[in-house]
Amino acid sequence: MTLLMRTITLVTQKGGAGKTTLATSLAIAAQEAGETVAAFDLDPQGSLVEWGRMRRKAEPTAVQHPHLPVVERFPPDKLGQMKPMLGSLKAKGITLAILDTAGADNPTTHLAIDVSTFCLVPIRPTRLDLLAVRPTVQAIMRSGRPFAFVLNQCSTIPRNGRANDTAAGLASIGFMAEPLVMQRNDYQDGFAAGQGVTEYAPDGKAADEMRQLWQWVATQSENKP
Repeated sequence: MTLLMRTITLVTQKGGAGKTTLATSLAIAAQEAGETVAAFDLDPQGSLVEWGRMRRKAEPTAVQHPHLPVVERFPPDKLGQMKPMLGSLKAKGITLAILDTAGADNPTTHLAIDVSTFCLVPIRPTRLDLLAVRPTVQAIMRSGRPFAFVLNQCSTIPRNGRANDTAAGLASIGFMAEPLVMQRNDYQDGFAAGQGVTEYAPDGKAADEMRQLWQWVATQSENKP
C-alpha cells in the first residue's frame, strides 16, 4: 500500500510551549530516519523561518544535511489553497510536512488543523498551560483530526511529580505522546545553532528523546486518512 504524505501540525493557543523548537528537532529526527521533510512557518513571529536562515548560514560545516529540510514561510496570500499546495508536495518527493502555528486561536491555525494528518499539542506541566489548552483541544475535536499531547519542558529533578500528575490529567482527555520531553539546554543550544538536537548533540539524552518522539509520531500517523 502506498503511504500518503503526512502532515504534522504543532498547535497550541498559548505561547511559550515550545512548538517551534519541537518542530525543528522533529523535522531533523524524521529526516535522519529517512523522511524528506518540508517545514512551514504559519506564525507571524517567524521563528521557524529564522531557524532556517541560521541553518543555511551554518552550511556546510555545521549541518549534516545541507538544504534539508525545506524551511519556508507559508505564503499568506495562499492560505486558502493550503490543502492542494501541501498535496502537490508528494510529487516533489516530500514525505512529511510539518506546520508550525502561532500561539493564537485564529483562522490560519484552524486551517492548519484541518489539513493535518496528525496534530501535536505541546504543553508544559503547569496549571496555566492546562487551563489554556482547552480551546486548542476543542478546535481539534471539531475538526475530527487525531491528536496527542506532548508534555514539554518537564523538570529533570528526581521525584518531581508535577509532570506525571499533568500527564495523568491529560490522558483522561486525549493521547499522550511518548516520551516526556525534558527541559534540557541541548534543545535551545541546537536551535540557536540552526540545528536539530539530534545533530547538535547526537549522543545526548535530548537527542534520544527526540528520536523516540519521532518514532512514536510516525507510528501513530502512519496510514491515517
